[in-house]
Amino acid sequence: MLFLRDLGQFATLQIDAVMLWTGVADSDYVFCSQKGESALEHTDRGRQVTSLDPRSLQDQLLYPHACFTALREKHGPLMYNNAARFWEAFDYELVHFIANQHELFSSDSVKYAAERGVDEFQSMLNTDPPRHRQLRSLVSQAFTPRTLAQLAPRIAEITQSLLDDVIERGRMDVIADLSFPLPVIVIAELLGVPSEDRVQFKQWSDELVMGEYGEFASEEREEYERRARERFRKTLDTIYDYFRVVIAQRRREPRHDLISELIAAQIEGEYLTEQELLSFCALLLVAGNITTTNLIGNAILCFDEHPEVMERLRREPDFMPAAIEEVLRYRSPVTGIGRFATQDIILRDRHIRPGDFVIGWVACANHDPAQFPEPGTFDITRTPNRHVSFGHGIHFCLGAPLARLETKIALNIMLERLHALRRNHDLPLPPAHSSFIYGAKSLPILFEER
Repeated sequence: MLFLRDLGQFATLQIDAVMLWTGVADSDYVFCSQKGESALEHTDRGRQVTSLDPRSLQDQLLYPHACFTALREKHGPLMYNNAARFWEAFDYELVHFIANQHELFSSDSVKYAAERGVDEFQSMLNTDPPRHRQLRSLVSQAFTPRTLAQLAPRIAEITQSLLDDVIERGRMDVIADLSFPLPVIVIAELLGVPSEDRVQFKQWSDELVMGEYGEFASEEREEYERRARERFRKTLDTIYDYFRVVIAQRRREPRHDLISELIAAQIEGEYLTEQELLSFCALLLVAGNITTTNLIGNAILCFDEHPEVMERLRREPDFMPAAIEEVLRYRSPVTGIGRFATQDIILRDRHIRPGDFVIGWVACANHDPAQFPEPGTFDITRTPNRHVSFGHGIHFCLGAPLARLETKIALNIMLERLHALRRNHDLPLPPAHSSFIYGAKSLPILFEER
């Protein structure tokens, strides 16, 4: 929930990050199974993998610890990516610092990304204080503990209904049948828009956060950027058109929903502008489903790899919150955060200049042994577990409590109702095509009704 730092910044990240897979090849980084060279023997459940590309989305999905460790070990804590023209931070200390120091590393992509030619919009997540604090305070009331407690029965009801639709089949796609529709229905009901439009919401979400992948020559970069900007702008305009109609309706006939509350809200005696309302709605709709969708799917992947954990959670469901935190660390639904340097900064003896774009690789930070003992072990009793999957500092994910609640309720109900739950290994496990969103595009499972 609200995991995307902002949609506009995400356009910048998606456009630039394609060079990570095409301009900087890491396929020469080989994991050997020979003694002394085998990171995989203890990081990837003993699987005999002889070679992998740590930039590959498929390899990252199957072997997260091996890939994210490889990136950090090969490139060090901080490197400048000459092909993509930005900095990359790989260790926990640096990523935490970048996320926490908003005065040094700004989220204001409207200001700093202008020279990149990305047509972006202003929202609370790509603004700095004091406006950021004012905008965030308006929507935070929707995610208080009291409000979430009131949502819990409805989340359970939706989960039960979605499972009712597939229970007799003995198989399902976790993403399409449960982990996507659940958070979309919840956020749609909060906003006051028809949840029946969720297929359209899914299409919009994918178009905004999923990138194009393939073999791109360096000279094709400009054409890729042009297509990405056009796709992003077209989709965003479509979302705005949708919500302009809804906002106009709420102005005439207010309801008990979040959009009506935002329309009535004031900051220092002034109402939100139409553009701010549109940005809020687009952000909440899209970001409101991305995290939970992938968090539930990533949890099922982890449980399939560790059936003993799944059985323990059936017996002791009180461990589910801790298990979710370990899923967030081991398979973070977001892999990186983007910031812009506001001044000359020296980090690890490297000079970062004002306006430089810096990516903090959350996924690599979450597998840093300096912070997490035995990071390749999936351990639901890990304490402490100070992962950075929800960010840190002023841009800490506002919807993290809702994402945790939706995931806890959904997983507990799945384990209650589905016996012999396992991934269908006869079907492919395609990764989500995104530089910064981590998870499976589809996740087929088999089960028996309990």
